Amino acid sequence: MGKPLQDNICESRLFEHLYKKHAKNLHDFLYYKFGEQLNPQDKVQEAFIKLWQNCSKIAPEKAKSYLFTTANNLTLNAVAHQKVVLKHSQKPQKHSTNETPEFVLQEKEYHQKLQNAISNLTEAQRVAFLLNRVEGKRFKEIAELLGISVKAVEKRIYGALKKLRLEIDEL
Repeated sequence: MGKPLQDNICESRLFEHLYKKHAKNLHDFLYYKFGEQLNPQDKVQEAFIKLWQNCSKIAPEKAKSYLFTTANNLTLNAVAHQKVVLKHSQKPQKHSTNETPEFVLQEKEYHQKLQNAISNLTEAQRVAFLLNRVEGKRFKEIAELLGISVKAVEKRIYGALKKLRLEIDEL
């Protein structure tokens, strides 16, 4: 059997009365205990939300205790989270790689050669090649985009690949 309506926190008038009666005191309690940086007003709101979500399970005489305990726990959880964030931010970040400086330099040089070789392609070859290799579009999609046949797209891409192999092998 449920609680009588006048003793049920789920009734909006009683809930509103509890809010008006305890919200300021709860805010002050959190502010004095933890300071402003953990945003005590948000914790007060969250505590009242939890009270509303569990209103049928909590007796009105236990509501104040429930609110203060919930808000305190929410704030302690926020403090614990800040400690974890601080701990991980203080860890030194790994900025090294297993690659030798020679390899990194060769990779940069190769990338530059590739960019130069791509820029030396004809516009038609470059567009088809980049649509296929960079954007991952299929020959049929490229043909529709450019308004040409699939065979023409194939010819442009294969021609681009042939030119790129020749230029990069020369270098």
